[in-house]
Amino acid sequence: MNNQVQLITYVDRLGGGNLRQLHGLLTGPLRGLFGGVHLLPFYDPIDGADAGFDPIDHTRVDPRLGDWNDVQALSRDVPVMADVIVNHMSADSPQFKDFAARGADSAFDGLFLTFGRVFPQGATEADLLRLYRPRPGLPFTAATLPSGERHLLWTTFTAQQVDIDTEHPQGRAYLSAILQTLAACGVRMVRLDAVGYAIKRAGRSCFMMPETFGFIGAFAAEARAMGIEVLVEIHSHYRRQIEIAAQVDWVYDFALPPLVLHAFMTGRARALREWIGVRPTNALTVLDTHDGIGIIDIGADPGDRAGSPGLVAPDELDRLVEWIHDNSGGQSRQATGAAASNLDLYQVNCSFYDALARDDAAYLAARAIQFFLPGVPQVYYVGLLAGCNDMALLARSGVGRDINRHHFTRAEIDTALQRGVVQQLLGLIRLRNTHPAFGGRFEAVDAPDHTLLLRWTAGARSLELRVDLRTRQLRILDEHGQPVLDSATALSDA
Repeated sequence: MNNQVQLITYVDRLGGGNLRQLHGLLTGPLRGLFGGVHLLPFYDPIDGADAGFDPIDHTRVDPRLGDWNDVQALSRDVPVMADVIVNHMSADSPQFKDFAARGADSAFDGLFLTFGRVFPQGATEADLLRLYRPRPGLPFTAATLPSGERHLLWTTFTAQQVDIDTEHPQGRAYLSAILQTLAACGVRMVRLDAVGYAIKRAGRSCFMMPETFGFIGAFAAEARAMGIEVLVEIHSHYRRQIEIAAQVDWVYDFALPPLVLHAFMTGRARALREWIGVRPTNALTVLDTHDGIGIIDIGADPGDRAGSPGLVAPDELDRLVEWIHDNSGGQSRQATGAAASNLDLYQVNCSFYDALARDDAAYLAARAIQFFLPGVPQVYYVGLLAGCNDMALLARSGVGRDINRHHFTRAEIDTALQRGVVQQLLGLIRLRNTHPAFGGRFEAVDAPDHTLLLRWTAGARSLELRVDLRTRQLRILDEHGQPVLDSATALSDA
């Protein structure tokens, strides 16, 4: 992966609606800004039960977006990352329809995971309580097939997303075929979506077990043999993230977004500085994604009965959630938890710009912190344009995450690119991409608790970031102590 800022976007929500238009945007007004682009699921269809994360055909581009030739053309100008949806596929897929119609006589009988395959002797109450759940309820959906067979299908997320038996030869062949298609069409990096749930064992949590690491390792080796790097997407306790990072190519720094918000809420850098001291560096740093702002990533481990404390105490974590709701004028409350479908117990749904009460100085300082931490920064398309919550889309869909999944027209993009905060963000991106200091040595420098001081040095070149968490101002200084960026001056001039 290029050590430059990456973009993550839906194909149809940034500037027109298809691959060719997105390609034109990335080689036009956004030219040279990104060292790669993560295309969120562009498979057939993009508008199922979970915004493309429930593919009917994982090896076919949704024809409304284009085809594989368009993906390949884009990859020649901007390196492309794509999702491999490891854990499940759509209940409307041809494979599942055949299984539903023919049951045990189906050629795909082994592809889908059932309760009985994991618990052939049945499950006790204790067995079911051990299952790690990202959402309320148990991960099963009762189904009566036309043949009369009754099954409890394993459905980790929704009834429309039927889990794959990743250990069955049919499951392995299905996933291998996806990798082969992506490699043939120019994709050089994949994100393993929901891979933490890919392996199931009776009497266990069925989440990030040793067997799961074994699966990830084997899958990553297969991908590497095709010239593809692997990013693992896991929301979990911060110590587990550190353990995971030691065994994979790349992880997300999901603890960073809530810790940055916490630092601005409290005016103190203690928790953020503690994380900087232990965090993995083979990480994609993020502030926002197509999902919500993670809470579990900095909280206590809910699966550890002995009690593994988080980076932030429970009362401060509760206060942080309320602070985000207040900053957004209550909009995030309407999109989070029981207030909206697509429930996630560990996320607050809100644009990052609204989570900071649309404070330009704080937003720019947050991005500077992201860009100065070791790893590779990734910027979500809504965040790139300092986008606000889309309450109209939320009202239409009733899906909480849609609050931060706006469809930008080309005219909206052109307008946003003229805003002062966006222009300053683009300048930060260019600085992160081109300054030689970011290829050198990193250090977090001791400073008063209300100040975060980060420095990169490569030979005679250096950059130092100073963020005052109380005033929310940032300064970036070069090796001569001269200002490269002062947000107070930059934003007032803009």
